[in-house]
Amino acid sequence: MRKLVYFVATSIDGYIAGPNGEFDFYPWADDMMADINARYPETVPTHLRAMIGLDAPNQRFDTVLMGRGTYQIDKAVTSPYAHLRQYVVSSTMKIEDPAVELVTGDPLGLVRRLKQEDGLDIYLCGGGKLAGALLPEIDEMIVKCYPVVAGAGISAFDGEFRPTVFTLTGSKTYGNGAVVMTYARQ
Repeated sequence: MRKLVYFVATSIDGYIAGPNGEFDFYPWADDMMADINARYPETVPTHLRAMIGLDAPNQRFDTVLMGRGTYQIDKAVTSPYAHLRQYVVSSTMKIEDPAVELVTGDPLGLVRRLKQEDGLDIYLCGGGKLAGALLPEIDEMIVKCYPVVAGAGISAFDGEFRPTVFTLTGSKTYGNGAVVMTYARQ
């Protein structure tokens, strides 16, 4: 069965972005980007792949789920992950691009249907509200924790109090002090 994998960048204090959606405060590291691009090339948006010379097939994911805020990071880009099946979960927006499917209702039902299909895993790209809603279906997390305290912003999980235990299955530290940790649901 396919897995839902939350692949996310966070600050030490658990924010995926600042109060206005900014994420440019994360320190860059060439070794980290090279490793992530080699292991998870499909997590690089389509419009950035050519700019960085990334021409690699999908290895881990063939589908991406995004919330409204994640989808609208660059409003000029209407199909940010054209190399994946794209779903945006939002009850407040309209999408004109036929390559992106808008989901206005039950995101848990969508994930449960997608998990039953054949294919690679499902990339949960963000944001925090969607991750909070989908927590019961998240099978694995790949958390890029940067050595920064944001102080405020968009939480990695926004929702009700629901302690959920995961097991650390791997970690790697990079030149910028960031640690990428992989967790599996217990």
